Amino acid sequence: MKVLLHPASGEITEKKSTFICYLQPVSNEEEAQNFIKEIKKKHYDARHNCSAYIISGEPESGTPDIVRSSDDGEPGGTAGRPMLEVLQHEDLTNVCAVVTRYFGGVLLGTGGLVRAYQGAVKAALESAETLSRIEGYKAEIKVPYDLLGKVEYYLNEHKELHREDTAYNEDVVFTVLVPEPQLGPLTRDMTELSSGKIKVDPGELTTYTIDSNTP
Repeated sequence: MKVLLHPASGEITEKKSTFICYLQPVSNEEEAQNFIKEIKKKHYDARHNCSAYIISGEPESGTPDIVRSSDDGEPGGTAGRPMLEVLQHEDLTNVCAVVTRYFGGVLLGTGGLVRAYQGAVKAALESAETLSRIEGYKAEIKVPYDLLGKVEYYLNEHKELHREDTAYNEDVVFTVLVPEPQLGPLTRDMTELSSGKIKVDPGELTTYTIDSNTP
C-alpha cells in the first residue's frame, strides 16, 4: 500500500465544467470528514464537492478498512465511487480525495461524469509524492569480512531489500528493510551463500515506509 507524503491537487476542464481535485493524507475518519468540510467551505459556491476516502484498519485486531464515497448531488455512481476506484487502483490508503465541480452549462452524461471525476483525481496524483507502506522486518545481517563482497552483490541484485545502514565492527552488520514474504528466501540464501557463517536477525514484524520512487 502507498500513502501520500504531502497534500496534492489537480484540475481539469471538461466541456466548460471545471473539476478541481484535492488529495489529503489522513489518519482517521474524523480527519477525512473535517477535510471534506474544509473544502466545501472553501468552495461554497460550487455545485458539487464529491469525495472518497480510505482509512487503513488494523488486521491484527480485526478492525476493517474504512472506505467511503459521496456523489454530493451528482447522479448515483458517477462521482464518489469512480474517484474511490482510482485511489484503490493506485494502492493508496489513509487518503481523502475531494473533487469540486463548477458547472459550465453543458451536461456530460453519466459516462462523461465518471471520466471527468476520475480524470481530476488522476491529475492530482500526477503531482503527488507517495511512500510505500510495507509490512516486514528491519533485519540485521551479520557478515564476516571475507564474505562482504558477495553480500553487497546480493543486496544490489535484490531491489526489494532496502539497505538502511552498515556498521563495520568485528563483523560487518547490514541493517536491511525486508518485506515479510522475502524473509524466508533471504535467510535461506544467506545460509547457502556462507555455509551458515552469515547470521540473519529479523527482529519483530513491523510496518515501514519507503519512497515509492526508490528504484
